[in-house]
Amino acid sequence: MITVCVDAMGGDEKPEIVLEGIAAALKRDQDLTVLVAGSKEYVVPFCETHERARALITTQEIGMDEHPAEAVRAKKDSSIVRGCAAVKSGDADGFFSAGSTGAILTAATLGIGRIRGIKRPAVGAILPGKDGHQTVLLDMGANADIRPEMIVQFARMGAAYAHITLGTTNACVGLLSNGEEDTKGSELVLAYHAALREGLAQDNSCSFVGNCEGTDILNGSLDVIVCDGFTGNVALKSLEGTAKYLMHAIKQATKQSFMAKLGALLLVSALRRVAGTLSGDENGGAILLGLKAPVLIGHGATSSEAVMNGTLATARCIRADLCNKIAEDVA
Repeated sequence: MITVCVDAMGGDEKPEIVLEGIAAALKRDQDLTVLVAGSKEYVVPFCETHERARALITTQEIGMDEHPAEAVRAKKDSSIVRGCAAVKSGDADGFFSAGSTGAILTAATLGIGRIRGIKRPAVGAILPGKDGHQTVLLDMGANADIRPEMIVQFARMGAAYAHITLGTTNACVGLLSNGEEDTKGSELVLAYHAALREGLAQDNSCSFVGNCEGTDILNGSLDVIVCDGFTGNVALKSLEGTAKYLMHAIKQATKQSFMAKLGALLLVSALRRVAGTLSGDENGGAILLGLKAPVLIGHGATSSEAVMNGTLATARCIRADLCNKIAEDVA
């Protein structure tokens, strides 16, 4: 039986929402134990009524608006810091939180540690595509500036994650640029391109197919798309902003006539499913690749279903031995 530590205090919602998600995950996975990190008033009553839940009592929380590094240093008894420490000590096999991405990245890097040989951990997520084909995008914000050799590690880590979660065998890897031609891109992107072309030439787990554009992110033609964290974060936020605008525009259009409102009511469930795939909640959120144990990050405005999916996704990565597979690829 494996153990996932879940941060009950992370995210914008009340801890009760997180606890509902944990309960749903325990019901779905009978071989799962959850270490629930958080305030005594929430985690103790919950764990007393759920057989495979254990309490990790903490006295501090890290807010979304706090400086990540400073908060991790100052709040040693926060649910994020203690949760990562529990993984390092062996009390848990992986960690899930919907809290501050920066704080989780800092606490996990310091508390759990990187896989030997990995220069920097990267944030990756599974995005939807045409005909059901999904794509792993990384880095989505952990590293604004990276060296060319790091982009090769990102590609290998993304391929390992795609293999476990999407079932790919030889992942097609694209480099996000401003054009498909090999000559397109900044000097740094051109250096990334050359490093990927050389570094993945003899790789059996993935194949570099060249540059791709922003329109390819949701096109379903690639298994993995790599970029630096600055580019990836801008691309992701652009997608999220576009989705929010479309939902707003549809709501405004429904006010024009009764027939439009009726049509929107018929489509509302389908639109919510689309929004769920773009947010990443259906796949458990984003993952920190390159650490010694699986660490997944949920959306701040989370739901009980998203917490359930994040907990179960963390368990899948543990069972699939994702981190050791990444370590073998890097070695």
